[in-house]
Amino acid sequence: MAKPNDRDRSSKPAPGSLRPAQIGELGLVATPIGNLGDLSVRAADYLRAADVIACEDSRITIRLLQHLGIKKPLLSYHDHNADEMRPRLIERLQRGEKVALVSDAGTPLISDPGFKLVREAASLGISVTALPGPSAPIMALILSGLPTDRFLFLGFLAAKTAARRVELEEVAGLRASLILFETAPRLVTALGDLRAVLGDRPAAVARELTKMFEEVRRGSLQELLDHYTEAGPPKGEIVIVIGPPLAAAANAAVDLDAALLKALGVMRVKEAAEAVAAATNLPKRQVYQRALELKQQAGEAIGDD
Repeated sequence: MAKPNDRDRSSKPAPGSLRPAQIGELGLVATPIGNLGDLSVRAADYLRAADVIACEDSRITIRLLQHLGIKKPLLSYHDHNADEMRPRLIERLQRGEKVALVSDAGTPLISDPGFKLVREAASLGISVTALPGPSAPIMALILSGLPTDRFLFLGFLAAKTAARRVELEEVAGLRASLILFETAPRLVTALGDLRAVLGDRPAAVARELTKMFEEVRRGSLQELLDHYTEAGPPKGEIVIVIGPPLAAAANAAVDLDAALLKALGVMRVKEAAEAVAAATNLPKRQVYQRALELKQQAGEAIGDD
């Protein structure tokens, strides 16, 4: 019969061996977006208990840990090294370690890397949990005064005007509030593109959320464009919230097919789409695509127009 201390030794995994996958745990820890007081007690406790913390920028995360009086090993995990680091994190989790994943600010995975790590960990049976907390898109939405029952977060749009307008045209017809991040230098250009593609909808520009100089400026897209054109780029992190299509635009969308069919009876596809887009205030790309579909359904040949 084995002695107690023999049993203890035999129950321990040999150096380098893997423990059962369910012993490890991946924790997605939301961190402050500005005000350090927003870190929850539960989140702080999880960071203290973690074996290692995976973070975007160690210089930013270490300042938070110093504020909390926590010393933990840090591993960089960001878009540029995720493919290399993911297997290393998975190996740690399979060895039974508790890994905390944080972003530079806010809730992990929201416009930040991490979903592939969560997906792989879950597929291997590794426990994944989340410590909820600050989120700039949600905070901007609830402060905007715009509808909150249905919304779409777009992250950062393309930097170039042409590509950005294409992205906006894809969501222009959605009956939902739109939320996006933008940089201060590009704010005026972005507002101009939003106004051109979406029409003059109600909107809000939120910046420096939870910080000393927090500001939410509300108005139509045109009013916001006029203000920042005159005032110049604001300072701080920026979130833009745009309300859903106005009632007139929504009604126009319902009547789009009828208007296009009438126009196609006397015009070529391109001219018909341009005329209907101008009359309904709907995005030209959306109207042109629908005009092509109607023409094809009618079984008529479509040229290069």
